[in-house]
Amino acid sequence: MKTRILSCICMVLLASAFFGCAGKNASTDLVHVPAPVEEQAAAEERSPGSLYASASGSLFAPNKATRQGDILTVVIYEQASAAKEAQTSTGRSSNASLGIPKLFGIETSVADRNSNIDPSNLLSANSEKNFDGSGRTSRQENLSATLTTRVVEVFPNGNMKIEGSKTVRVNAEDQIIKLSGLVRQADITAHNMIDSKYILDAKIEYSGKGIVSRQQQPGWLARALDVLWPF
Repeated sequence: MKTRILSCICMVLLASAFFGCAGKNASTDLVHVPAPVEEQAAAEERSPGSLYASASGSLFAPNKATRQGDILTVVIYEQASAAKEAQTSTGRSSNASLGIPKLFGIETSVADRNSNIDPSNLLSANSEKNFDGSGRTSRQENLSATLTTRVVEVFPNGNMKIEGSKTVRVNAEDQIIKLSGLVRQADITAHNMIDSKYILDAKIEYSGKGIVSRQQQPGWLARALDVLWPF
């Protein structure tokens, strides 16, 4: 009898341990641990069964800048010339006189009272004005360069804003070129290049910094006198 009771207790304990382990395994299988966001994004970008990621561009289509952060090469070729000449000449002359030769004999009495008054020539005035002016101005500019820029903003219609700069240092002299503006994706060539003439609101700055640039400017006192001198 005791042996049978012990056998039953052992079977109950074994059954409890078995079902407890099964429940623990089942609960563990139901728990879903989400993958990190980076891994999810990478899994979405890659094609099924392939190591190719769509974010890296197509193997056959031209690799053109279309997104923020992409690189775009700008070919700068700006040539401008202007000339203007003007000449102006004006003149003006006027005369005025006033006299009373005869006025009911009053002119005689006035002359008798004051010999300095001549009624026939009371007022005489004349005015003359001449002006001659001429001016001429001319300007010619040529700039050729290649600059790699970066897409900083993409608008809903597909247009992109680009910015870029380059500094070249030669013999302690810095040559700095900066560019910014708006471009259309349709104007970008298959080699991911665009001509500067297709840039909207283009702002191109080409300047120097160094001893050569300083020698091309007047001193600070001359510049101050040029601003304050009234003549």
